[in-house]
Amino acid sequence: MTRLDLFPISTRIAQNKLNIAGHDLAALAETHGTPLYIYDRATLDQSASDYKTALASHYPAPASVTYAGKAFLSLALAQWTQSHGLTVDCTSEGEIHIAVAAGVPRENILVHGVNKSIHDLKAAAQHAGTIVADNLSELHRITNLPIANLPTLWLRLLPGVSVSTHHAHTQTGHHESKFGMTREEILEAAQFCKENGLPLKGIHFHQGSNFRNPQPLIPAIETALDLAKEIGFSRDWHFCPGGGWGVAYHENELPHPSIENYVRGISDAVIEGCKLRGLGLPHLHLEPGRSIVARAGVAIYRVGAIKKRGHKTWLLTDGGMADNPRYALYGARYSCLTVANPGGVRTENVSIAGPYCESGDIVIEDLPMPNVKEGDLIAIPVAGAYHLSMSSNYNGARRPAVLMLEENRARLILRRETITDLLAKDVRDE
Repeated sequence: MTRLDLFPISTRIAQNKLNIAGHDLAALAETHGTPLYIYDRATLDQSASDYKTALASHYPAPASVTYAGKAFLSLALAQWTQSHGLTVDCTSEGEIHIAVAAGVPRENILVHGVNKSIHDLKAAAQHAGTIVADNLSELHRITNLPIANLPTLWLRLLPGVSVSTHHAHTQTGHHESKFGMTREEILEAAQFCKENGLPLKGIHFHQGSNFRNPQPLIPAIETALDLAKEIGFSRDWHFCPGGGWGVAYHENELPHPSIENYVRGISDAVIEGCKLRGLGLPHLHLEPGRSIVARAGVAIYRVGAIKKRGHKTWLLTDGGMADNPRYALYGARYSCLTVANPGGVRTENVSIAGPYCESGDIVIEDLPMPNVKEGDLIAIPVAGAYHLSMSSNYNGARRPAVLMLEENRARLILRRETITDLLAKDVRDE
């Protein structure tokens, strides 16, 4: 796998500069400033199409794909999801209202959350088609909502099985996890729904994020199907074995994992499992997470200073942990190319850090790069997921502008924050 393979599918080198969807990244940075994030529409479209095609090929009953709002959600991204008929996963009142403002219909809004507030639940009951209940206390709160027609309910199972990820903080399915309900709690919740006339229609679980091997999903699917039979689901029910399928962030990783293999593995397990238990096939939902959006995004930074410290060379840029905290949180590994002369000979290892007052403000460590000068632009691929959605105003940072790129069009979808934005929420004591 080459470094260029990490970039969006429309990436080319033209006149010795990086070009995405026919746009010169240097020209975009000159117009919009840095740090700058771009999303490639062609890569987004291809990812959504690959999932829908694989499901149509391998699963003979109704199936759908859910976009993870927590990966990155804006009006433009929410509107894009509807061009492919995707469900939008929202985890808060705020995300629900972004989806609603974007015109996402009720039936395509699904609400997750490990500790939903009463405001979250009210918004979900008013605007969503499905609520995934995480715990028994939440079900009690739902029964007290002043809403006549509640959304469909699913129960979130804690399967007790994790997938293999690069960091413990991206695992969610193990016994000690804060997410979901045990088998006994699921059965108690199902009985509560029956006694209170709640519209229980499905089971959900999630085992982790950015994994490559679907095998640990199989025992969790078996557990969930056993529960479905015990609860009494037979027809017109829904099942979601989570998602979080991985992507490659560095050229030393294996290529981007196969969507086809992932979907086929889940489909075969659900089909065979339902047949053995005499269950009708459920409406199958997949939550691909970052694998839809991560590769579509690229972060563009400008190098401001270069420091030599013993055997270490630091490139200090204008972006870092305020717009991408993943290194600080998970030790995430990235790669990059220079925007000009991206094919240059890589003569030394460098580390790339941002301007913030934290030693953990690092983006990349020990990456072979060509000679880089102060003022040069670098482009970091696979920046589409869990960057901007976890960004902050640390050190007074202003969140960057975001562009959606298509052939012959570069559309501003989020403007850069201003000093006025930073001050807008302060209450002045006159």
